[in-house]
Amino acid sequence: MSLPPATLACVTHSARRIGRSLALVLPVVLVLSGTLAVSAVPWAGQDSATQLTASAKDVSVPAKSRAPQDVLRDQLLAELQAKDPGVALTRLQREVENRPSLAQHCMSIARDLGRAAVQRYGPTRAQSFSRPVCDTSYATGVMRAS
Repeated sequence: MSLPPATLACVTHSARRIGRSLALVLPVVLVLSGTLAVSAVPWAGQDSATQLTASAKDVSVPAKSRAPQDVLRDQLLAELQAKDPGVALTRLQREVENRPSLAQHCMSIARDLGRAAVQRYGPTRAQSFSRPVCDTSYATGVMRAS
């Protein structure tokens, strides 16, 4: 039993249409089901109540970058704790000479170093590290913290 040529052409045409429809719809279904499956899995190391949720709101928030002067301030305060204020002041002076854009922040950084030095060494010893960096702002920080 064989089909007439017109019926065979109709079946072939229908099979092609179904195949094309599946080729378009199937990847979308797979991606959506995979995304939903991943978003419902509790991740290792997290509380079981906390789960990853797919949200465009979270993606659109840009990461906050820190200003160069804030990064430098933190590095110098760490250096003051690890070594001494004289080393931190010398580095501050070199950084300002190498990057003139930091000059406008030099005084506030030096004052912060002075305050931190008083907390670590006391006012008398902290003052002994004083240098004429940034218009003696370090000494001002020491004085105000005392």
